[in-house]
Amino acid sequence: MGELLRDFSFILVFAVLAILLALVVFLIPYLIAPRVYGSKTESLYECGIDPYGSAWIRYSVLFYLYALMFVAFDVDVLYLFPVGVSYLKEGTMREFWVLLVFLSFLVLPLLYAHRKGVFKWRFTVRE
Repeated sequence: MGELLRDFSFILVFAVLAILLALVVFLIPYLIAPRVYGSKTESLYECGIDPYGSAWIRYSVLFYLYALMFVAFDVDVLYLFPVGVSYLKEGTMREFWVLLVFLSFLVLPLLYAHRKGVFKWRFTVRE
């Protein structure tokens, strides 16, 4: 049991430090922030300019499309790190081919989207 605690003690230290850092991040601004409240402080945007118009505007679907593609490929790139580390650790041709197949799975949807014209920005500003 003592060996198990010794092996996982760094996780406990990391968790305690993470909690302390989170508390410090919230505590310092609470202690040093000025406490001045005015009519502009209660405004939607505290920039000194009165807001005009409605905050409920319609965005083009293209914004959501780019955001979804970014999230999807960002998560895929996260999987590249363990695959790359595995390749560096073993270094056989099998890992190289597995990495190449994985990268092709990432590139093929990009090529398909490019061929369909997804990356052409067709958004125009309406006034």
